[in-house]
Amino acid sequence: MAVVLVLRARGLGDLLTAVPALRALRRARPHDHIALAAPHRLKPIVDLITSVDEMVPTADPESLRWDGEAPALAVNLHSAGAEGIVELAKTNPTRILTYRNPAFPELDGPQWQPDMHDVDRWCYLLESAGISADRRNLGLVPPVAATNHRDCVVIHVGAGAEARRWPAERFAAVIRHLLVQDREVVLTGDEFEREIALGIAARAGLPQHHVLAGQQNLIELSATVAEAELVVCGDTGVAHLATAFGTRTVLLFGPTPPDQSGPPPHLLGRHVVLWAGHTGDHDGDTPDPGLLEITVPDVIDAVDTQLRSRSWSGAAIDGRSAPYRQVG
Repeated sequence: MAVVLVLRARGLGDLLTAVPALRALRRARPHDHIALAAPHRLKPIVDLITSVDEMVPTADPESLRWDGEAPALAVNLHSAGAEGIVELAKTNPTRILTYRNPAFPELDGPQWQPDMHDVDRWCYLLESAGISADRRNLGLVPPVAATNHRDCVVIHVGAGAEARRWPAERFAAVIRHLLVQDREVVLTGDEFEREIALGIAARAGLPQHHVLAGQQNLIELSATVAEAELVVCGDTGVAHLATAFGTRTVLLFGPTPPDQSGPPPHLLGRHVVLWAGHTGDHDGDTPDPGLLEITVPDVIDAVDTQLRSRSWSGAAIDGRSAPYRQVG
């Protein structure tokens, strides 16, 4: 039995965009041992993908430690940079599948295309090696959790950087609108965002026990997203979770274009994606100017549209010809 070692030492959303590629590897090499090097905290989601035999806890490429036999194939699903290739090469694989990098002229591979959607990017890499990949194969089976938040509206205040965090007072205004409609609302985020979530709840008049931020593990958060009637959030891993579970969303994008990391086009019938059309610093320490162009009325209008629509249509949810609803 040969070993296939895959590097994807990134966050939740990044892992979920690689699901079709991981499943394509499983189909192409059904008898091989597939090991995934990824952050340990993501193991509950890796288990839901059901295409990986072993997880190698890896916070970043430099922390990759592989003690098994030399892989027959090492797959770089990390980036176009040299760091992933360097660490995979240390495992002495028979072959490395990666995007081309000038520091490794001996490795053939496709040219990195910066504007490609992340799902397409990794499927295209496998296809360059003759491995067929289905970009639609993104779905996950929802996990079972002890608590039940079925049909609630999830407001996820989380963001990997301040550039992607919509202002707290605007989230509070949207929640007040939902409470007037007698909607059940819960606030999610990680332990570092609990104070932000509690502040938003106080401004909105939402009871503190509806603030789940910092109180859930990854499986519990996943179950909450899967059971929700609607998820409202920015460009985060939770947005990708909602896509994987088929949960309807309102997504606030900026500074990264949604055609690079938003829901794939074939799934846009279930999502309203708002963005102002401006790119910026993905990891900036202040809210992106384009994100700030998305107003409270923009989000309330999108939320009301989604809550009125209970059937999945193949067209854009707002009936427009454009896949994303541009604001500003």
